Amino acid sequence: MSRKEMTYKATDMAYLAGLFDGEGCVQYKQYIETKKKHKGPGTRKTKVWRITMEMAMSDESTIRLAHKLLGVGTVKILDKTKPPHGKPHYLPQWRWRCSHRDAYFVARLFWPYAHTKLLKINDIIQHYAGKRFVESKPNIINLKEYRDAHMEREAKI
Repeated sequence: MSRKEMTYKATDMAYLAGLFDGEGCVQYKQYIETKKKHKGPGTRKTKVWRITMEMAMSDESTIRLAHKLLGVGTVKILDKTKPPHGKPHYLPQWRWRCSHRDAYFVARLFWPYAHTKLLKINDIIQHYAGKRFVESKPNIINLKEYRDAHMEREAKI
């Protein structure tokens, strides 16, 4: 099922945003990387953006639920029992991660409910807000107005 076909419940997104506030990590940073030149010998320096959202924990079912409800990203397992940094008594760690436009999609879903990670989530949204592929879509809304209206609606319930 594609993202366009999915429907998102406010209670699910509130739960996931709260879980993400506690267990998640947002990376929004620009780096300079050295890459091989396209033509000829040598290297070139280029600026690249690292825009990722990830959540990690030892409970597989919770990570799988987040992946299923969001419909984006990947789930991987990290075996924390192996050297050099692991210990035999550590549990395996399950990690959900999404990046770039998928991170923008998830940031918009979490934005009305986020607290701890709100500034970084807002950075992702602002990064993509001026991009042409976003402006061409008619369903993009003013997030401040949406959040205010959403909080007002939740208060009535």
